[in-house]
Amino acid sequence: MKMKGLKWTSCATALVLSAFAGLHPAAAAEKFKIYLSMSYVGNDWQAEAQQMLSAMAKYYADEVDLHVQVAGPVAERQIQQINSMVQAGAKAIIVYPISPTALNGAIKNACNKGVVVFAYDSEVTEPCAYNVHTDQYKSATITAQWVADALHGKGNIIFVTGVPGTTVDTGRNAGARDVLKKYPDIKVVAETNGMWAQAVIRKNFTEIMATHKWSDIDGIWGQGGCLVAWAMQVEAGAKDKFIPCGSEGTNGMRVMMLPKGAVQSSDPAYSPLGAPGISLENPPESGGLALKLALKVLKGEKVPHETIMPPLAVTSENVKLCKEGSWQEMKDGCNVFDPALVPPGWFANIFSPDTPELGLKAALVGEPEPRE
Repeated sequence: MKMKGLKWTSCATALVLSAFAGLHPAAAAEKFKIYLSMSYVGNDWQAEAQQMLSAMAKYYADEVDLHVQVAGPVAERQIQQINSMVQAGAKAIIVYPISPTALNGAIKNACNKGVVVFAYDSEVTEPCAYNVHTDQYKSATITAQWVADALHGKGNIIFVTGVPGTTVDTGRNAGARDVLKKYPDIKVVAETNGMWAQAVIRKNFTEIMATHKWSDIDGIWGQGGCLVAWAMQVEAGAKDKFIPCGSEGTNGMRVMMLPKGAVQSSDPAYSPLGAPGISLENPPESGGLALKLALKVLKGEKVPHETIMPPLAVTSENVKLCKEGSWQEMKDGCNVFDPALVPPGWFANIFSPDTPELGLKAALVGEPEPRE
């Protein structure tokens, strides 16, 4: 059954405020009190990750009493919130850190008081904390090398960065630059900070196109940008020739990578175009996995202090449509969803064999897979 009735909003703040209703039953004394500390929430990935973490908490609702706080991109505020969580009796804190080092004092204090601390996606360097993440540097080298190969080592590119200060942004930029410096004939004609947000990237690309034409650009490497670039090319009249682009894991990008006619869509900028790209994105289920692992630690199990989730690259050669969006279908290898199921800015890389509790409904509306 297709889940066409499911609704998704890109307003991350609204998701954070609404998704936790009903997660705090009055009789929660026997449950583990777990806090989520979010920092930057200004994009769809963060909202989707929060939905999946919420779904994991619901799956283990008999064991977890989940609370959430949002600090924004301010380290001092996140430090204050973590300290308050400890004082409020947190047993575990799941954190998306705005900095790898700024929170270390607060994290160390939490550990000293017996609180289990997990960071997801972006890392922290405090040794007592656990990190669940992908290898950002390696992922960026994969996508940047693909772009360099697609351009045959020569051409003009746009370089899109992410949220400054996070290990995600630092690692990705370093990996891409290390690849591109091997190709002196590839010129970065514009570099822009996209903040991992489609609206920001579109605004920045519009400004870049005030002094350039799409015919001046041979490729894009970025922490986002493919969906926006190809959509802007469609709006400018392009029908057949699209610039090579890597990376991001939005469903819109992956739909555009599908062969023409692979699936029907009423939106020409959210349709199969056969566009050349490589889509590789951090898995938004990393927060949910962090909560699952934290629960194991709280119950006395041993868990590695570093869990690296493998990068899964999607190209024109292996892009595969999910017609229904079931967990089994994803397990069988589909990696892009019918446009009727999800919006273009939603992130499609939600499958992990380590989180069978989380499927399409988890990413869309914070509901876990049914218990067997």
